[in-house]
Amino acid sequence: MTRPVLLLTGRPPEATLASLEETFETHRLWEANPEDALLSEIAERVQAIGVFGKRPVNEALLSRFPKLAIVSNFGVGYDLVDAGWASKNGVVVTNTPDVLNDEVADTAVGLLIAAVREFGPAEAHVREGRWAKEGPYRLTSSLRGRTVGVVGMGRIGQVIAKRLQAFDLPIVYHSRKANPEVSFRHYPNLVAMARDVDTLIVIIPGGPSTAKLINAEVLAALGSNGVVVNVARGTVIDEQALIAALRDGVILSAGLDVFEKEPQVPAELIALPNAVLLPHVGSASTATRAAMAQLVVDNLTAFASGEPPLTPVAETPFGRWRG
Repeated sequence: MTRPVLLLTGRPPEATLASLEETFETHRLWEANPEDALLSEIAERVQAIGVFGKRPVNEALLSRFPKLAIVSNFGVGYDLVDAGWASKNGVVVTNTPDVLNDEVADTAVGLLIAAVREFGPAEAHVREGRWAKEGPYRLTSSLRGRTVGVVGMGRIGQVIAKRLQAFDLPIVYHSRKANPEVSFRHYPNLVAMARDVDTLIVIIPGGPSTAKLINAEVLAALGSNGVVVNVARGTVIDEQALIAALRDGVILSAGLDVFEKEPQVPAELIALPNAVLLPHVGSASTATRAAMAQLVVDNLTAFASGEPPLTPVAETPFGRWRG
């Protein structure tokens, strides 16, 4: 029996690659040189795409494959994939929700605590020998008395909120629509919420609709005791406005796992002592990445077996799938 043809945009884990090669005729775009020669050779036969890495899977790429039926994305965020084009052309897009919720939520809370309590500079105080020479590290801000505004109350936002409740922190949230599954106060206006809280945790999808949503106006409304944590996408914060707010004391501190032009991080941001910076490690544990990769495999294997995909994104639900 002829195996379905799968194009991989980036290198998956070796075990994932081996598993996919058992079911699919796989082609490795990241190894192609020139890339266009490979795409021209297989364009008429490609039925599935596995999205790994940072290569955009846009209309220019997708439209080359007349038999394409499924695009399976490694990650819960799928802003690299043109899901709008896929929806219009009967192609299902899948992502990897839920399996990374706990890991990302842990990262968000860790960044919050580190930003508020200055754990990075305090550790440097020990490592650089300044504790013995200069005395104790200075007193810091605290979680006590804070109110947290979660920007986005989807799956991961709810898991973050559950953790924050264990700290006895009041929680409110902003989203385009109120989530009927939660009892926290909903703010339809982000600036209004920022005025009423002193802590923002951002966990919303990337893309044009959320670009620079956290801007200078929001940061000013948050105030001088304000803390911003971003575990969403770097594009959702106006990075230059954030740098200015941190530098000028408009807000207190920030904890960031994502950046606008990863892996490039502005030197001005790196130089700020009141910014905790991580290299996009929110879901980067061995167990969680393995679970994400397996969900990619499971979605693609379901397609190969003639079954509906397991986790289609909202733009390409089961009923509109042509597979």
